[in-house]
Amino acid sequence: MLAKYPAENRDEARLLVLHRKNGKIEHKLFREVIDYFKEHDVFIMNNTKVFPARLYGNKEKTGAEIEIFLLRELNKELRLWDVLVDPARKIRIGNKLYFGDDDRMVAEVIDNTTSRGRTLRFLFDGDYDEFKQTLYSLGEMPLPRWVREKVEPIDAERYQTIYAKNEGAVAAPTAGLHFSPHLLKRLEIKGINVAEITLHVGLGNFRMVDVEDLTKHKMDSEQFIIDPKAAEIVNKAKELDRKVCAIGTTTMRAIESSVAPNGRLKPNEGWTNKFIFDPYEFSVANCMITNFHLPYTTQLMMVSAFTGYETLMKAYGVAAAEGYKFGTYGDAMLIL
Repeated sequence: MLAKYPAENRDEARLLVLHRKNGKIEHKLFREVIDYFKEHDVFIMNNTKVFPARLYGNKEKTGAEIEIFLLRELNKELRLWDVLVDPARKIRIGNKLYFGDDDRMVAEVIDNTTSRGRTLRFLFDGDYDEFKQTLYSLGEMPLPRWVREKVEPIDAERYQTIYAKNEGAVAAPTAGLHFSPHLLKRLEIKGINVAEITLHVGLGNFRMVDVEDLTKHKMDSEQFIIDPKAAEIVNKAKELDRKVCAIGTTTMRAIESSVAPNGRLKPNEGWTNKFIFDPYEFSVANCMITNFHLPYTTQLMMVSAFTGYETLMKAYGVAAAEGYKFGTYGDAMLIL
């Protein structure tokens, strides 16, 4: 069953614990995840922050309603953005789009490189900070449509991890949504370390795989940052043979995109379009936390590579029978 709303309290979502070696399955609450970790173990967390990327406006002259989805800022000074436009069929280079009741925010289409993609130049009478504040005030959180059509006030808080800080994602790293301030404090008290990395989650992360030959599926590139401090925390834990737990598939993709020849995590920043599917040998994390994913998604294929296909399908069968919730706001799985 797909979850339309998050659990009442973040750390009270259900948790299925899967032991890869013997296939054993346990049923817990997420707050009990701490019981499986000891001092000097490490959680690697993606601290990207979702911004209000979905805007509604009107086309010049005709007044036709349009929706744009902000993907990434291309140029701060020129106020250029890559966006998706819907409906895209009638939006051409040179068209002006108006946003807000007073039409103060205007955008001009200056490029159309794909069927739905456009480059917009925003025309705004004000400094950059005022522009950004106005732009974001017009937007709403980009909750996936398959969760529910209408974005609600709860999403402004809950479609964001509590440790989000580096703005740039158009989708939340959902495994991290289950962590509460209280749970993070308990991890700290127990001596479990946290290594923060950043991967700005893009829409391509949720594009269904529609090819039989997985080597032909193209992932959209996403920006990531792994600083020296995070790499040091992770590598020290690996030297001590401790648990290194990737919180979510976005975290796993980032760290697997920056592996040194000796298998250690190296500081790095750049862009990755890494697509992980079976068979694959993971180098950094030896356990992970993830949500229950939808069929034909790259996330499901990554988790399958980590657990083994048959083991994962058995766990998903148990989860479905036990009424676990799937998707963005769904329950979680700890894979050991």
